Amino acid sequence: MARRLSSGGTLVLASHNKGKVAEFVELLSPFSLRVVTSAELGLTEPEEEAGDFVGNARVKALAAAKASGLPALADDSGFCLAALGGAPGIYSARWAGPNRDFAAAMQRVEAELGASGDRRAWFACALALAWPDGHTETFFGRVEGIAVWPPRGDQGFGYDPMFCPLGEKETYGEMAPARKRLGSHRARAFAALARACLPEDGKEAHAPLPFCHSART
Repeated sequence: MARRLSSGGTLVLASHNKGKVAEFVELLSPFSLRVVTSAELGLTEPEEEAGDFVGNARVKALAAAKASGLPALADDSGFCLAALGGAPGIYSARWAGPNRDFAAAMQRVEAELGASGDRRAWFACALALAWPDGHTETFFGRVEGIAVWPPRGDQGFGYDPMFCPLGEKETYGEMAPARKRLGSHRARAFAALARACLPEDGKEAHAPLPFCHSART
């Protein structure tokens, strides 16, 4: 059985990404938890050298939990292209460079796709919930779609403007944030985490979403 957080406790969001933090704050709002961020606590981010989404999320969550003495939640997520063998994948942020220039990163994706007619793409997200004693629980979510060019929309962040989920006409960059959060890769992983590990007072707000994959790992 998964370990569950206690109602009224404090949870550290182990992320310095403002876009991700905003999504997590919204997702956590139905639960009786006090949420603080790594930035608020002055925590640094560890090197992501695990080699996969789940491993990187676990590294970040454990580092924050041990440094703060509190349970910590971290994600590792990325944009993946079938024609590029899953790249940029875990290197999605690195493709944007030290200045996080995702316009340039999207141009690189398009350049590397070249004349390929295979536009299959997906967003993947691994979540890790860690405690100071080293215990972790991990969850995974994925949303399938296609890569579009040119990018469309100024909502969201990262590669959102060039990703259109299957069955949708809008890219993540065009969707209202609340609509994106209903079915994003992060929301799917979070729904699994909420059912297993978060206080039971808010779990009904995160029932399973039927059209994408989410799983405990």
